[in-house]
Amino acid sequence: MADRLAPVSDVQPTADQTTALDTASAAPPSGAAPARLLLIDGHSMAYRAYFALPVENFSTSTGQPTNAVYGFTSMLTKILADEQPTHLAVAFDMGRTTFRTERYPEYKGTRDETPQPFRGQVPLIREVLETMRVPVIERENYEADDVLATLATQARAAGMQVLVCSGDRDAFQLVNDDVTVLYPIRGVSELTRMTPDAVRAKYGVGPERYSDLAALVGETSDNLPGIPGVGPKTAAKWITAYGDLDGIIAAAPDIKGKAGESLRAHLDQVVLNRELNHLLTDLELPLGPADLAVQPWDREAMHRVFDSLQFTALRERLFAAMPGEAAAPVEAGEPVDVAELAPGGLGGWLAARAGRTLGIDVRGAIRPGSGDAWGLAIADDGAAAVSLDLTTIDPRDEAALAAWLADASAPKAVHGAKSAWHALTGRGLPIAGVVFDTEVAAYLCHPDQRSYDLPSLSVRYLHRELTSGAPAAGSQGALDLSLDGSDEHQHAAARAAAVGELSGVLADALADRGATDLLARLELPLEDVLAAMEHRGVAADVDYLRELEKLFDAQVQTAATEAYDVIGREVNLGSPKQLQEVLFDQLGMPKTKKIKTGYTTDAASLADLYARTQHPFLAHLLAHRDAIRLRQTVEGLLRSVADDGRIHTTFQQTIAATGRLSSTDPNLQNIPIRTEAGRQIRRAFVVGEGYETLLTADYSQIEMRIMAHLSGDEGLIDAFRSGEDLHNYVGSRVFSVPTDQVTPAMRSKIKAMSYGLAYGLSSFGLSKQLSIEVGEATRLMDDYFSRFGGVRAYLTGVVDEARATGYTATIMGRRRYLPDLTSDNRQRREMAERMALNAPIQGSAADLIKVAMLGVERELTARGLRSRLLLQVHDELVLEVAPGEREEVEAIVRAQMGSAAALDVPLDVSVGVGASWHEAGH
Repeated sequence: MADRLAPVSDVQPTADQTTALDTASAAPPSGAAPARLLLIDGHSMAYRAYFALPVENFSTSTGQPTNAVYGFTSMLTKILADEQPTHLAVAFDMGRTTFRTERYPEYKGTRDETPQPFRGQVPLIREVLETMRVPVIERENYEADDVLATLATQARAAGMQVLVCSGDRDAFQLVNDDVTVLYPIRGVSELTRMTPDAVRAKYGVGPERYSDLAALVGETSDNLPGIPGVGPKTAAKWITAYGDLDGIIAAAPDIKGKAGESLRAHLDQVVLNRELNHLLTDLELPLGPADLAVQPWDREAMHRVFDSLQFTALRERLFAAMPGEAAAPVEAGEPVDVAELAPGGLGGWLAARAGRTLGIDVRGAIRPGSGDAWGLAIADDGAAAVSLDLTTIDPRDEAALAAWLADASAPKAVHGAKSAWHALTGRGLPIAGVVFDTEVAAYLCHPDQRSYDLPSLSVRYLHRELTSGAPAAGSQGALDLSLDGSDEHQHAAARAAAVGELSGVLADALADRGATDLLARLELPLEDVLAAMEHRGVAADVDYLRELEKLFDAQVQTAATEAYDVIGREVNLGSPKQLQEVLFDQLGMPKTKKIKTGYTTDAASLADLYARTQHPFLAHLLAHRDAIRLRQTVEGLLRSVADDGRIHTTFQQTIAATGRLSSTDPNLQNIPIRTEAGRQIRRAFVVGEGYETLLTADYSQIEMRIMAHLSGDEGLIDAFRSGEDLHNYVGSRVFSVPTDQVTPAMRSKIKAMSYGLAYGLSSFGLSKQLSIEVGEATRLMDDYFSRFGGVRAYLTGVVDEARATGYTATIMGRRRYLPDLTSDNRQRREMAERMALNAPIQGSAADLIKVAMLGVERELTARGLRSRLLLQVHDELVLEVAPGEREEVEAIVRAQMGSAAALDVPLDVSVGVGASWHEAGH
C-alpha cells in the first residue's frame, strides 16, 4: 500500500457510517474471542526509539542512521509476540501544523528542532510497515492521536478489544474497560498497561476525567501552561469535589486560598487547554477497524528492506513473532522421505542417482585443523533422502560414502562448502565435486546482506520453514539431545533437500545477475584453496608472543600512570562518564559531538580533539587505548594457537560486499603493517618445521592501477608504463615541476588525493585529511582533473551508469546493487555514490588476488611442489617455502599474480622472503 493515505474525499462514508459498517463487519461470532486491535502512535514511538538507542551504534554502510527504525521495529516485534493482535494500524502526524496550532500558535512551540539523524528514519519505518502490510493512516491538519482516538472509539463500538501504544499521555483519556494504553516507561523496550484502575491509581481520577486534570496542571511537552501552584493532587481533589472541569469553573468564585485565586486568574488558559487536549473521535478516515485485519507479510519485500537496513538478528525475531494470519505464505513443508537402507545399501542408492546433483547437509564441528563430522544427509531433488550417523555407520556404507564424496565427477550441492570440507576432512572423508554452494550463491545475489543461514534462505526463496533440530556443520554447541534419532535424521534430510532445491532457485537468480561464472570459476574453486589454507595454518612463536603480551601490558600501565599524573588523580580510563567529567569539566576542553549520555569519547572524536588541543592527557589516553588494543590482539593470538603450534584463521567469503576476503578467529587483517607495534606482532608468525622460509608477495598500488585501466586516462597509464614513482609522476604534472623537484609534501598531497578519489573524497574531506583550507583542496583537485581528465569522466560516468542500472560491476562482472543511488535522502544517496565509485575498484582488486591464488595453488600442485599458500591479507599472499623451491615458487607467484587480469597497465608484484612474516616484508 502507499506510504501515505490521503484525506478522504467527499464521496467516502462519514464517521457515523464508517462506525456502523465496522460494527456490522468486525463483530466476532457469538462465543468467539473478541477481535484485538493494536493501534500505534508512529511518530511518538519512533521518537522515543531514537533517544532510547545510541545513534552512533546504528547505521548502515551507506551512513544512514537506523537507531529509530531498529528500536521501533524491535518494539513492534515484542508487542506482536506478546499481544497477538488480530488487527493492526499505525498512525503518523503529517506535520507540525494542525487545527490546534491554528487555534494556539504556541502549541508545542517549545519542542526542539528535529535531530538531523532522526530525519529520514520515519520513511524507513514506513517501508518496514509496508512490507508487513500494516495500514499507515494519517489526516492532514490533525494529529495521530486523533486518528487513534477515532479508530479506538469505532473499534469499541464494534465489540473489539483495543490496545493503543503511545508515549503521549493525552491517550489516557481513551482508556476504558475495552481500551488499554501501552505507555513506555523506559525507551520503547518497557511498556506499562494503563487500565482504568492504573489511571486512577496514578492520577486520582478516572480516565474519563484525565483531560480535565491535564487542562488544570498543563502539559509541558505541548507548551500548555497549567495553573501556577496547582499540581495533580489539587486538580484531582477539585475534580472529585466538583465532578468535572465545568463544575470547577462554575465553582471557581467560591474556591478559597491562593490556589483559587490562581485558578480564577488563569481560567481562559484552562479552558483553552481543555479544548486543545481533547482528542477527536469522529474523524473521517479512509479505513475503519474492520479494514485493519493483520495481513500476510510480503516476505521478499521484507528481506529487501532488511537487507538495505542491514538488520539480521532483528529480522529473525520479527519472523519468529509473525502472527498466525501472516504466516500463511510460508509452509511447514512436506516431510522428506528418509530411506531406511539395509547395511551396505548406500552404494546402490547412490549408484541409482549417478550424474544427478544431490544436496548435502553435514552435521559436526568445523574447527580448521581439527574438525569432525558426526552426521550427514543426502537428498535427491527433495523427493528422497538418506541420513547417516557417521559414528555408527556400517563399514561398507562408509566405503561407498567415501568414494562418492571424493569423486569429483559426482556433483554435489552444499550450504557452506568450506565448513563441510573441514568437518568431513576431520572424519577422514575428503569432499570433491561441489558444483553449488547455496551460501556463497546467495551472497553473490545479495552481497550487502549480513547473514546467509540456511533457514532464512529457505523461508526467503522456498517459502518454507526449516524445523529446529541438530546443528549442521558450523553450528555452535553440542547435539540437541532432546531429539530422538528419527527427528534428527528427518531434520537433516529436510536441510539437505532444501539445499538441493535452493541450488536450482539460486542458479536462476545468479543467471539474472550475470554471476554464474563468478560462482563456478572463482568462488567455488577458491573455497577449496581457502579450506586448505585454513587447515594448514601458520606457525607461531608462542614464547615471543608471551613476551610481547607483557610488553604491551606494561605500556598500558605506563600510559595510565602518565595520564593520572597530568590530572592529579586516578580515574577509570575506560569509563565514558568519567572521561567526560575529566575532559569537559576538569580540563575544559572543547565539546565533542553531543550524544544521549553527554559528549562522545569515541576514538575518532578523541583523536580529533587531540589534534586540536595537543593536550598531554589526551596523548596518554590515546596511547593507553592503543596499548590495550595491541595487548588484546596478542592475547587473541595466544588463545588461537592450536595443539600443532599453528594459528588457523578462518577466511570469510560472504562478509565484505565488495568481494574482499575477511579473516576471523583470529582476525589477521587488523594487525597494523606500517607501525612498529604491527611489525613486532608480525615477527611472531614464523616459518614452520620442515620449511625453509616464508615468502610474501603483494601488488604495488593495485587500486590506482585499476583506476588507470577503468578510466582509460592516458596520463595515469603513461605513469605506470614509465616505471617512475606514480605519485612523483602525477605530482610533477599537477604542480608543474620536474619529477625530481616534487617535494615530500607535494607527494603526500597527491597520494592522499589519488586514493581518496577512488573513495569519493570531497574537497572538504581532502582539506581535513591534509589540514589545508578547503579552497586550496579545491584548487588541488581542479589542477589534478585538468591534467587527468579521464579520471574525472570515469568517476562521473560510473555513478551515472550505476544510477541507471542499479548496480556497479567489477572487471570480472561482480555486481553490487545500490538502491540508495535514487534515494530521496541526501545522506544515503551520497554515501551510495561513494560506494559506486569504490566498489568497481576495490572489488576488482579483490577478484584479481583471488584469481592469483587459484593460479598459484594450481601451479604448486601441478609441479608437485611442497611449498604452500598460508595466508591472504588484502593484496598480500604469504607462502611457506620448502627447501630448494624458493626460486621456482617466486617465479610462480610473480607469473600468476602478474597475469591475473589483462589490464592496460602492468601488474607490479613485490616479493620478499624471511624467517618471519615481518622479515619477509618488503
